[in-house]
Amino acid sequence: MRIASGFRGPWWEPLLSLLVAAGLAMWLLLDPALIRGLPLSLRLPAVLLGIWALGAAFLRPLALDPPRLWQRRALSPPWCLVALLLFAMLVVARAVLA
Repeated sequence: MRIASGFRGPWWEPLLSLLVAAGLAMWLLLDPALIRGLPLSLRLPAVLLGIWALGAAFLRPLALDPPRLWQRRALSPPWCLVALLLFAMLVVARAVLA
């Protein structure tokens, strides 16, 4: 991975996504039943979405530039922010409905 030449977009966006990801990670560490309570057919996509969303949110502030195009697209702001929003909505919905 190469270090990116500079940040694109507002300076607060990576910080906000990092804080949301850290909050979601702590919430899931304290209450893993939010994901564990899903049936297996829904749990696997939820876990994969969480890995993508939280991993991208933790990796983007480091300003690393992945070597492959699909990796760069997965870490680009529109896609990783949508994944983080969907995962946050899933966790909040599970907490409210459970």
